[in-house]
Amino acid sequence: MKTEWKTFLSDAGAEFEADRVAHFGNPVREQRVTLSGLVFADLDYLGVIAVHGRDAGDFLQSQFSNDISKLDEHSSQLDAYCTPKGRILGLMRVFRQGDIWYLRLPADTLAAVIQRLRMFVMRADVTLEDVSGNFLRIGVSGKAAGEVLGAADTAAEPDQVTHGRDLTILRVPGIPARFEVYASSLDAARSLWDTLNVQGAPVGESAWRLLEILAGLPNIFAATAELFVPQMTNLQLVNGVSFKKGCYPGQEIVARMQYLGTLKRRMYLGRIASDQIASPADSLFPASGSEQAVGRIVDAQPHPDGGQAALAVLQIASADANDVYLGATAGPAFELQPLPYSFPE
Repeated sequence: MKTEWKTFLSDAGAEFEADRVAHFGNPVREQRVTLSGLVFADLDYLGVIAVHGRDAGDFLQSQFSNDISKLDEHSSQLDAYCTPKGRILGLMRVFRQGDIWYLRLPADTLAAVIQRLRMFVMRADVTLEDVSGNFLRIGVSGKAAGEVLGAADTAAEPDQVTHGRDLTILRVPGIPARFEVYASSLDAARSLWDTLNVQGAPVGESAWRLLEILAGLPNIFAATAELFVPQMTNLQLVNGVSFKKGCYPGQEIVARMQYLGTLKRRMYLGRIASDQIASPADSLFPASGSEQAVGRIVDAQPHPDGGQAALAVLQIASADANDVYLGATAGPAFELQPLPYSFPE
């Protein structure tokens, strides 16, 4: 995090953990207002990779699960970068500005993703750079978010993108409306923060990640890298996979799982009645007492009504039985909650 930005946030009341904003003095209140009011958060836990060069578009098309060729400057999409075995190494939201493609993903997976991508550049005219330091990233959520951001078209459908001189605004799925804002200058970020502070409340990273969870959108952190095939995280249901595009690493396995009906695990939303917050990759177990885990946590964050909300990849049979527990059979139950989208019959 840039020193000047950290100082600005600190002066605004931010409390830090591991150099990231944990909260602004009252995390319980922040979690509660997150579900009902206008809130905004620093998104330093997300990093950004820039990809440019004459062959950048074709290169990304050959590497990612989604159809990059359909992406223009006014749209974004989720993309999985898979290993040859079809396991997700990195999950990113992709958008572009001019001839530069930007890949937004959890910062703790950025180094592994960029290293793997560089291995396949070969002689192509493609440059990949970590440009996280070029942007200050702010998440905004609430019914009035589009209006406060001052761009009428940002109130349209999710995945739309608006570019200004110093701000790029991505509408991302979620209820209420959610936006990711990328500020290319410190002055623009400060001005936006001050504007939002008039009507809204700043919140910590956990509150924003709670909104991601409730929207049913997975994140792949370092702890869960290479654990899941895209369909296990419902990516085919949130426009993260194209089954009509050409080849990419792991494509054969992903396609086989889709067309042969071999999916045995998928991602579920649940509540866990425990204040000991689960971590990505924590195991879930069945009531039978088996030592064999039937699922893994994707992400979990405190919920204002108590306990925590979590996304978890579970065996479908175990989820149907609705008898799954965190950490051990004697652990707290993972109680299924409805996702904002439905599974196909």
